[in-house]
Amino acid sequence: MYMIRRFIAVASAALFVGSAAAQDAKLKIATVDMQQLFKEYYKTNEAQQQINVERARIQKDNNEKLTAIRQIETDMGALKTQTEDPSLSDQKKAQAYKDHQAKYQEGIQLDKERREYLSRKNQALNEKMVQRMRGILEEIRKLVEERAKSENFDYVFDKSGMSTSQVPFLLYTKDATDITAALLKDLNKDAPADAVPAQTPAPEIPPSDGDTAPAPGPAPIKPAPAPKSGTPKAK
Repeated sequence: MYMIRRFIAVASAALFVGSAAAQDAKLKIATVDMQQLFKEYYKTNEAQQQINVERARIQKDNNEKLTAIRQIETDMGALKTQTEDPSLSDQKKAQAYKDHQAKYQEGIQLDKERREYLSRKNQALNEKMVQRMRGILEEIRKLVEERAKSENFDYVFDKSGMSTSQVPFLLYTKDATDITAALLKDLNKDAPADAVPAQTPAPEIPPSDGDTAPAPGPAPIKPAPAPKSGTPKAK
């Protein structure tokens, strides 16, 4: 959400048109709601749907890797039981312990690979989303600028802009024309018949290990203790 406000603030800053030479004449001022334009632009919804598809694909791959790791944990549990079975010979216990240690190392490696995969894919998806969002905002900014020039506005203010203290930049304007609805109509004139306005201002991304939420995964895999009999540890 912070990135969205940041990009919109940057885009909005470029909307001021006109010249100080107009000081002696009555200024023609317009307002626009950049947040609304971005949220209700059909391309924003398309971008969100594409991100959601890719996010679901990443989660599917992650779930498959988790299934393999949990199977290793199950196998380790069975081998651990064998190392503690008094009916088994010391030789079989030693072999079970050796197999358990091998499974343990395999599980650690698979989980490491899973986390690296998730982090790498999430980072790439995040970068793709940011680039797409910038492109959408630039399209909107250009349309606002064109409308401002064609209708001879001296200034166009973004009424959705907020200061760092969450106070609107624009508190009052006299005789200002709100061009949001007209711009939104232009933006969506080529929208597909089944296009639906986006429900959120930007696509969401799956969390990665480096983001605010940890990557989902099983509890740390623990090795089994060595057999308690007189059997030496398997090498």
